[in-house]
Amino acid sequence: MMSTASRIALQSIVFKEVARFIRIWPQTLLPPAITTTLYFMIFGNFVGSRIGSLGEYSYLEYIFPGLVMMSVITNSYANVVSSFFSAKFQRSIEEILVAPVSNGVLLSGYLLGGMARGLLTALIVSTLALMFVDIEVKHPLLTVLLVVLASAMFALGGFINAVYARKFDDTSIVPTFVLTPLTYLGGVFYSISWLPEIWQHISLANPILYLVNGFRYSFLGESDVNVGLAILILLAGVILLTLFALRLLQRGTGLRS
Repeated sequence: MMSTASRIALQSIVFKEVARFIRIWPQTLLPPAITTTLYFMIFGNFVGSRIGSLGEYSYLEYIFPGLVMMSVITNSYANVVSSFFSAKFQRSIEEILVAPVSNGVLLSGYLLGGMARGLLTALIVSTLALMFVDIEVKHPLLTVLLVVLASAMFALGGFINAVYARKFDDTSIVPTFVLTPLTYLGGVFYSISWLPEIWQHISLANPILYLVNGFRYSFLGESDVNVGLAILILLAGVILLTLFALRLLQRGTGLRS
């Protein structure tokens, strides 16, 4: 059971993290809302009207889960990488490191802060999306499970990126050159069945494809991949990244000069 001191430390870190992204909401919560609205206007209405329906669903309904998942991925990651690196850069992280706060509590605090921003963004994006499309969730528990696991996995990814980053430019390398391409190629806007066979096989190596399709299945009941495999990938990702992040903290990687 967690001690009183650890519980207070965890609550303090989580409160600081949530207060930080709420305080700068024009930079953290407003951009995904505007971006998603544009996506729904351009791809949903203008492009979607030319594509037509996909089976029993409109194109707007088809891309809805992918756009929500995309906002969860980018915001969970961005929150932790920017916050933890800023703490390193300003040397305020040293106050936590010298305090009697365990590595698990430190990591959990930043992780929960990143998850909070990812989940709040998902709620905002979903609310805005309902202005454009009326969609029914077929598997609500699966929806919650996938969005929580995805926010946790990418918040951990952001933490690891921040640990290794030496300057602010390093915090944007992974989002720009890894996350964004994999997300756009992860089936947010299309089914991999539309691709040539060789590209279908290549797409299966993209882990974000499983997240997007698992999330789409929870809404529509349709997926290009095995949903059980998507859950296993998320669980494995969360466990492995947690162990790796704790190992980095234990060794003091990027924290001790």
